[in-house]
This record gives sequence, structure tokens and C-alpha cells, in this order.
Amino acid sequence: MKTYPPLCYNIPMPPPAYSPRPAHLKWLLDSDPAIRWQVMRDLTDEAPNTIAAERSRVATEGWGAQLLARQSPAGHWGEGPRGWRVDLPNDDRGLLIALYSLTVLMDLGLDPASQQARRMIDRVDQRLVFKRLNHRPYLHGETEPCINGRILGIGAYFKQPNHALAKQLLAEQLEDGGWNCEAPKSRRSSFHTTICVLEGLLEYERAKGKSAGVTKSATKSVTKSVTRARKRAENYLLERRMFRSLRTGKVIDKRWLRFSFPTFWHYDVLRGLDYLRNAGIKPDRRVRDAIEVVIERRHQNGRWPLNLLHPEYIPLKMETSVASASRWNTLRTLRVLRWWDTSAW
Repeated sequence: MKTYPPLCYNIPMPPPAYSPRPAHLKWLLDSDPAIRWQVMRDLTDEAPNTIAAERSRVATEGWGAQLLARQSPAGHWGEGPRGWRVDLPNDDRGLLIALYSLTVLMDLGLDPASQQARRMIDRVDQRLVFKRLNHRPYLHGETEPCINGRILGIGAYFKQPNHALAKQLLAEQLEDGGWNCEAPKSRRSSFHTTICVLEGLLEYERAKGKSAGVTKSATKSVTKSVTRARKRAENYLLERRMFRSLRTGKVIDKRWLRFSFPTFWHYDVLRGLDYLRNAGIKPDRRVRDAIEVVIERRHQNGRWPLNLLHPEYIPLKMETSVASASRWNTLRTLRVLRWWDTSAW
């Protein structure tokens, strides 16, 4: 009688593939240019010229055009609705809304080389300042690393990398690898601050060719330091399985298991995974729990819902129906699962 070796239940099995169905792709493509061009790039692998043509429409149609049109000649996007952030002076409210609006324009994929983007960022660069910091230019940053990470990314994406701001963030990295706006009072990193800085550092590295008035050797030196800092911060997230306590293994904050868009300054599991995908990190077993969280959020119709809306404000309405299917979350989840499927095994 033929014998077989005993079953070994410890042998890892590859996860199931989560390729989008044609109906899901059709639903995603039947939407705003900001979603369409990213579907073409990340899910359907269209030709580069087709992707570029669709991306160019972000500046002239849909959400991107609407948000661009709401920038004032003074460079800002207003101070928000009555009652919003009454704890802040009008100027600071306006600068926060500018930060959120600029970040969303990046998320939409507005082409920084477009005429509309250049006009928009020139207004910001020439007219927005931090009055409480002796009229420091907006793109030079302020004092909190969560905001400066965003500003570093915005400047690098739309204009040019700010080496002084990058160095400032490097000096503020904590021993555990991340950042915290409460430092030095707190010596433990914050997921919220760390993801904001990570995204900014990644844009900084990608924009190194835009540097003006800085020697190549100086740019190369800062970029190497940024890469090392970014790797340490990525490891900070990975060691904690993207959402668990390093000490106890428990979920740090259950709100991180619910997905929103825009994310503003808030961390969640999908945002963390989408960052790793965008950064070209090869996934390993440390993200398996987070991938399972993403899969569990899927509705029976194969789409992912909008789980919550954050209270921050921009003068633009995109998806606002909580618990309904979200094209943004479905797009972001499908490309994360594709990254996991094609890279992990």
C-alpha cells in the first residue's frame, strides 16, 4: 500500500487572488477622471499615453477642476464653514484647509506639469505665509512634523524638494523609528504623524531631480539620509503589524480598521498598506494581518464601503455616503491586494 508523508499544517499557503471582476472595473471607470486614470495605471495596465491622456483631464474636469477653481487669488481655499475649528485663528484655519486641499489634489493625481497646477502652486508659494512664524513662506514648513511631512511632500510634488525641511524632519525622528507631534514631551512615535512624514519623505526622494541651486553632492547626501530614515519608519509600522501594539499584540485603535477618503492626517490600515505599495516595499508576513483586515471589509457585492468621514474640511464633496460602496476605497484596496498577490509569493 502506498504511504504518504504526514500533513504539515505549518506550510504557508499563498493567499487567494483578488483580481477585480469586469463589472467592478466598469463601475470604477464610470467615474471621475481622478479615479479612472489610477485604475488604468494600477489595475488594467493601459498604455502610458492612454494613462497620461486620462490623467490630464483631472485639471479640467470633475473633482480636480472643482477644487482648483475654489482656490482664491490669494492662494488659499477659505477659512471653512461657520463653527469649524473655532479653537484656531482664521489664518490658521485657512492654512489647514490649504494643506488638506493640496494633499487631496496630490491624491487625485493632478499633473504637476499642467498649466493649472503650476498656476495653483505659484499662488501658494508666493502668497501663503505663516504669520505667527514671522511670515515664514508656507512651503518652508512650520513646527509640527505631521504638517511638515505633508508640506514637504506637497512642495516636492508640485514644485521642488525642500532640503532644509527634510533635514528638520530627520532631526526629529525618534528612537523607535517614527515621529510624534507631541515630541519631545512624548518619546513614543505616533502612527498618524509617522505616516504623514513617510509620505512626504517618499515624494522628496522621487523629486530629487527637481533641485535648483543645490549641488548634486549635497542633494545626494540628504537623499541618502532620507532613505535611511524612511526605512526605519517603515520598519516601525511593520514591526507592529501595521496596527498592533509591539508589547501586547493588541489592536492599538479600532478606528484604524475603518477606511475613509480623504484621510487627512488620520492613519488607518488601508492608508498604511497603500503607502507600502506606492513605495515599492516587498510585502512579507508582517502585513498579513492587515491584509486580512482589508479583505474582511469587503461587501458581498465585491466592493468596499466608505466606513467613516473625518471632520476635517475641504471645499469639495466627493463620496459622502457612509456605509455605501466607495470607488476610492475599492480602487485603493484592489491595488493593495494586487501588490500583495503579485509580490508576496
